[in-house]
Amino acid sequence: MSAARMLTGDRPTGRLHLGHYVGSIANRVRLHKRYESFFIIADLHMLTTRNTREDISRITDNAREMVLDVLAAGVEPDQATFYLQSAVPEVGDLFTLLQNLVTVPRLERVPSLKEMARAAGKEEMPYGLLGYPVLQAADILCVRAGVVPVGKDNAAHVEVTREIARRFNHLYGDVFPVPELIQAETPALVGTDGRAKMSKSLGNAIDLADEPAVVRRKVLGMYTDPNRIRADVPGRVDGNPVFVYHDVFNPDRAEVAELADRYRAGRIGDVEVKERLAVAVNHFLDPIRERRARFAAERGLVDRLIVEGTERTRDEVRQTVTEVRRAMGLTGAYQRIRRRAERARRVTDPA
Repeated sequence: MSAARMLTGDRPTGRLHLGHYVGSIANRVRLHKRYESFFIIADLHMLTTRNTREDISRITDNAREMVLDVLAAGVEPDQATFYLQSAVPEVGDLFTLLQNLVTVPRLERVPSLKEMARAAGKEEMPYGLLGYPVLQAADILCVRAGVVPVGKDNAAHVEVTREIARRFNHLYGDVFPVPELIQAETPALVGTDGRAKMSKSLGNAIDLADEPAVVRRKVLGMYTDPNRIRADVPGRVDGNPVFVYHDVFNPDRAEVAELADRYRAGRIGDVEVKERLAVAVNHFLDPIRERRARFAAERGLVDRLIVEGTERTRDEVRQTVTEVRRAMGLTGAYQRIRRRAERARRVTDPA
């Protein structure tokens, strides 16, 4: 087992976007060469909020697009293990063994679960969604990851994992590393509608794979200062989504400062500020698009990465589950019963 492993990933519900990049992908790119890196395609987690046959039928295409997005963002294919969660059934075994190490009230205090339920239009929380952090703990601990880069909305989930790892080690012996949480320094990126964080399901996202014309159209449609009805009216910069994006994606700090000063003074229109932002975002996305096109042109690459990564991960998880069962004494219990059965058979059937 490697002493330094990282696990991270996403649900295959659609293409990745700028919010994903700011929230965790930038850290994945920065860290993936430092650690032995596992990237989960979390289709079982997807079922907590999207579980129709139509949703499930999209997993294959969405998984492939998601891997391409991660590679395009800067992760090198020979330094990452991608795997499909549902194709590693032993993760479910570990989930079962861990779920009694955390209480319902503790899970009910995880703030993002209620937000996820509301976003999915669910009036009541499904049992699977309540257990989302425990399944996530199984994902992290099954490969014994020591580092987990996540966005702020998943930080509380990883803290549950840390608690479960410590509880297991206390009860049964040191099996799991207590993973380190690495959060993005940038706050969650607001969506183009200015009402909520960027999300695939809300249709307020700029995808990493969007073409330049699509990016420009989305930027020009962005929410700004609702009280600014004309270009000569002084505008609000703080909290204005357009300027939030400028701060994150426009490296020309002098230009950003000049735009902000003119905006506050009522000497520039929203359209010009947005046009400058569209240029900056497209400049940021250009190398990502180029890498995506290159990897997409390598016939069979993405499918091979998923298949080989899934097989390798399953081997690792089998070893972990075997060790967990041994530490808990479950393997010994069965072996003792089996030996008793064999002795009884020899007595009753000596031939």
